[in-house]
Amino acid sequence: MARIEWVKHRLENWGRWSQQRETGALGYPRQSTFARLAPQSGRMEASVPVSDLEASETDQAVKSLQLSQSHLYLAVVYTYAKGLPRQQVARKMARAESTISRNLEDADRAIARWLDERQEARAAAKRSLSP
Repeated sequence: MARIEWVKHRLENWGRWSQQRETGALGYPRQSTFARLAPQSGRMEASVPVSDLEASETDQAVKSLQLSQSHLYLAVVYTYAKGLPRQQVARKMARAESTISRNLEDADRAIARWLDERQEARAAAKRSLSP
């Protein structure tokens, strides 16, 4: 199976958000969004702003894997939040790289399912509040 691109994109954003959170303390980045858009000295790398709301929701989805599917959780955290290459993730988890690839595919599906269920629950709650 292949990766789900929109989930992969969300995980990439979540990874950047997680790394900013680790360096910024209390879940807030060290710099304002405007300051983060400016290139860092010596680095000419474009920075894509990350929506805190989307990243927080993705964080909840990732954490939902922690107890029931811890191997998927670890594969996602090592790959995106820690930024490790697949080879190092495989070594840390004592698995083949192909297994890590499959774990990431499975994590995509589990996260997509979690996000869809949450969206459906919000829509149902909204309908119940409407006259």
